[in-house]
Amino acid sequence: MAQRKVDIITLGCSKNLVDSERLIGLFAANGIAVRHDPDEEQRPSPTVVINTCGFIGDAKEESVNTILQYAQAKNDGKIKELYVMGCLSQRYSEELPVEIPEVDGWYGKFNWHGIVDRMVKNASPGSTSFERVITTPSHHAYIKISEGCNRYCAFCAIPLITGRYKSRTIDDILAEIEALVARGVKEFNVIAQDLSSYGIDIYGRMALPELIDRMAGIKGVEWIRLHYAYPAQFPMEIADVMARRPNVCKYIDIALQHISDPVLKAMRRHIDAAGTRALLAELRKRVPGIHIRTTLMVGFPGEGETEFDELIDFVKEQRFERMGAFAYCEEDDTFAAQNLADSIPDRVKQDRLSRLMALQEQISLEKQEEKIGNTLRVLIDREEDDYYVGRTEWDSPEVDPEVLVKKTRKLQRGEFCNVRVVQAFPFELIAEIV
Repeated sequence: MAQRKVDIITLGCSKNLVDSERLIGLFAANGIAVRHDPDEEQRPSPTVVINTCGFIGDAKEESVNTILQYAQAKNDGKIKELYVMGCLSQRYSEELPVEIPEVDGWYGKFNWHGIVDRMVKNASPGSTSFERVITTPSHHAYIKISEGCNRYCAFCAIPLITGRYKSRTIDDILAEIEALVARGVKEFNVIAQDLSSYGIDIYGRMALPELIDRMAGIKGVEWIRLHYAYPAQFPMEIADVMARRPNVCKYIDIALQHISDPVLKAMRRHIDAAGTRALLAELRKRVPGIHIRTTLMVGFPGEGETEFDELIDFVKEQRFERMGAFAYCEEDDTFAAQNLADSIPDRVKQDRLSRLMALQEQISLEKQEEKIGNTLRVLIDREEDDYYVGRTEWDSPEVDPEVLVKKTRKLQRGEFCNVRVVQAFPFELIAEIV
């Protein structure tokens, strides 16, 4: 009997990627061959699963277009079965089946295991709750420590999709880390919608510092990097762990969104400008050399030129090592959609976004140039024609700058090496092996 074959298409964030990896693991445990994100030129497998994103307008559009593409492929006889999972199908579980009847099954953010049950009679549940097939380079993996969010920011639909905050236990997470270390993983990118709240629901306290400290004590864990902390009620003890543990990267991703007090209040961010500045100052005081990544938003209702100028001045003042930004997009059923008029024209939003990112590009260049002549520890991700491509502890995969290492001796993917920076660009460093 021929082995069943499935293609899994993952859209959206790294949290979605972890879910896809778990699904691949379940398929593998049941003897089903899986390709993850195959090239479009390749002939599709008979069964396709699309893991969707439903966060913002562009992401939703990409998800819908991808579903429609494969629905057409099914109509054309190129595939036999089409399943959809993830945030978009969780959010629009009633509307989508009516609009796209070609889909054989719709599964949300949490019931995707049902895809395996539908395809395999008496399906194996897998050996552990975190059984996964790693799709990233084998030396690094994402570790999802919680689901959901309790913050209910005015602009964000995530709590509507994922529900209330739900932490995994420390023991469960550490068991996953140990299993991945045994498979050769060295770098762990810890992810959650809200890292700051980890543990409150099950331990009655902010347990992130304890989790990371214990994770850092596991032999074989070379790098731990933290993604998506929330600025309000931030567990500052994590900075002490970062300063004390050499394998906890001096890096944190903490979305600030804005600095204007009226805008922050309208966003329901539970922190003001003074609190934001105090948080950043304390982080830099406790962890010298920390690289802070943040995300900012332009064009939120009530952001006039005065408020935008305040945001520009804030970025000039803070000189973030890493920063991204996006324009406000009204999301169905959020507090902002129901209570605030989206009155700022798109052209104004895009102009502000362009101005903000142009400023950040110049800051990024200056921050990168400060590294020229320095010797840095780099983890090699891949080999290209002229360079090895790696990252420092301050560079998260996919979103941060890379280090292009000149080929003066043979290096292996997943190898650490020391390099000296010889040239800098806003989003790349050129370096030589020391």
